[in-house]
Amino acid sequence: MNWLLVLLGGAVGAPMRYLTDRAVQARHDTVFPWGTFAVNVAGSLILGVLAGAALSGAVGPGIWSLLGTGFCGALTTYSTFSYETLRLAETGAVLFAVANIAASIVAGLAAVFAGLTLAQTIFG
Repeated sequence: MNWLLVLLGGAVGAPMRYLTDRAVQARHDTVFPWGTFAVNVAGSLILGVLAGAALSGAVGPGIWSLLGTGFCGALTTYSTFSYETLRLAETGAVLFAVANIAASIVAGLAAVFAGLTLAQTIFG
């Protein structure tokens, strides 16, 4: 049953990633990949909340499979982050490439810790 929950979560997360990426990127006139950055940080926040809820016992394995593995796994995208960073460097936008790496790591970790803290506050 868990594989079905992962499948369902991924079926929602993947199109949401694509649509969010396109919507965010369309609003910025820059080579910086704001769309991918946004979905990765949002996914990190959601995963932090889920982890905190799971640690408190408020979220069981089924919800974790659906939302943590399926939805967040499809929403976030390390491969696109890597590809876009490589393309920035190859096209001479090395500063943007370095900024993408640093900002993604710092913001992603901050978001997962914020989500975890939020969940611990809510669920005890």
